[in-house]
Amino acid sequence: MTDVIRYHAPYMEWAKTRAAAEFDLAGSNILACSLADLPGAREAVDLAGANDNGYSPLVEAIGARYGVSPDRITTAGGTAGANFLALAALLEPGDEVLVERPGYDPLLGAARLFGASIARFDRSFDEGFALDPDRVRHAMTPRTKVIVITSPHNPTAVSAAPAALEAIGRIAEGAGAHVIVDEVYKDLTGDRTPPAAARGDVFVTTNSLTKSYGLSSLRAGWVIASPALSYRVRRARDVVDGSGSIVAERLATLAFQHLDALTERARTILARNKALADAFLQSRVELEWVPSAGTIVFPRIRGTADSQPFVERLMRERKTALGPGFFFQAPAHFRLGYGGDAEKIRQGLAHVGAALDGMGEGV
Repeated sequence: MTDVIRYHAPYMEWAKTRAAAEFDLAGSNILACSLADLPGAREAVDLAGANDNGYSPLVEAIGARYGVSPDRITTAGGTAGANFLALAALLEPGDEVLVERPGYDPLLGAARLFGASIARFDRSFDEGFALDPDRVRHAMTPRTKVIVITSPHNPTAVSAAPAALEAIGRIAEGAGAHVIVDEVYKDLTGDRTPPAAARGDVFVTTNSLTKSYGLSSLRAGWVIASPALSYRVRRARDVVDGSGSIVAERLATLAFQHLDALTERARTILARNKALADAFLQSRVELEWVPSAGTIVFPRIRGTADSQPFVERLMRERKTALGPGFFFQAPAHFRLGYGGDAEKIRQGLAHVGAALDGMGEGV
C-alpha cells in the first residue's frame, strides 16, 4: 500500500510503529519536562481564548525572543507543521523542491503532497556535512521554487556556516525561489544569532519548542517569513487546522517566560549526555563520525555499506534502538540520539559497544 502513496514519510511511520526499546537512542528530543519544570503551568491552563491567527501573547513572545515583528510570525503545530504550512504557501503543482541529502524524510513527503517534484543536493561526510552553495547552484533547475535546509542538520547536527546561508540566499533570490531553514535544534547549540529569516525576505525560518526544550507535547511551532508570505502561510493554516490549541498556546506562552531556565536545564542534560556519547565514539575504532552540535550524531561503521542489519540485531538482541540511516538516505550510517535520561544513554551505549564487539562473531 505504501508504495502508491506519493507523500509517504517512511521514517515517521517507522518512528510511530516500531517496537518500544528499553534503551532508546533513536530519538532526538531533550528529556521531556515535567510540570515541575514549568512553574505556573496548572494555573495557566484555560479552555478559552482568542487565537485565530495565533495567541497574541505567544506571537509577541516569539517575536521578542527572536527579534522579529509579530506580522512576520505564524504559529503552527510543531516544526513539522510549520514546514508543512511554509511549503503549502510557496508551492504549486509542478514546482520543484531542492532538499539536502542526507535529509529528514517528512520534508520530502510534504513537498510531494503539494504536487512538487524533488531534487537533491548532497552534504558529504568527507566535507564534514558542510553546506556547499556550489552543490545547491548546480542542482537548481528553472522549476526550483524552494530550497530546504536544516540547521543544525538533521540527521548530523552540523550547523550551516553563515556565509554559506548568505550565498544560498543570493542563489535563490536570483532564481525567484525561497529558502526554508528548519532551525528546530538551533537553540540547543547556544547560537543566539537572529533566525535565518532575518537575513532577508528570500528566507523562511521554521522552529518550535519541541526539540530544544523538552516540550514536544505542546506542539508549539512557528514560521517566520516576510509579512506578505506570512499572510499566505496563515491562509494555508485556515484550510489545515484553522488555529492551534489554546491550551497548548497558553502553556507555550508560559514556557517563553521561563525559557532561560528551560534552556539551562536542556544544556545541563546535553552537556552530561554529550560527554558520554563523545567518550563512547572516541573509544570505538570501528566508527567514524562528524562532530555534532545538538542531541544527535550520525556515525557509520567502517567498511559497512548498510547499517540496517546491525541496527535490527541490536534491537532484537539488546532492546536498544538506533535510527537506521536509510531513512535519511544514507544507509551506511545510523542516527544516535543522546538527549534523554543519562543512565539509559549510558547503558544503551554499552549495548551498542557490545554489539560492535560481537559483529565478527555474528552476535
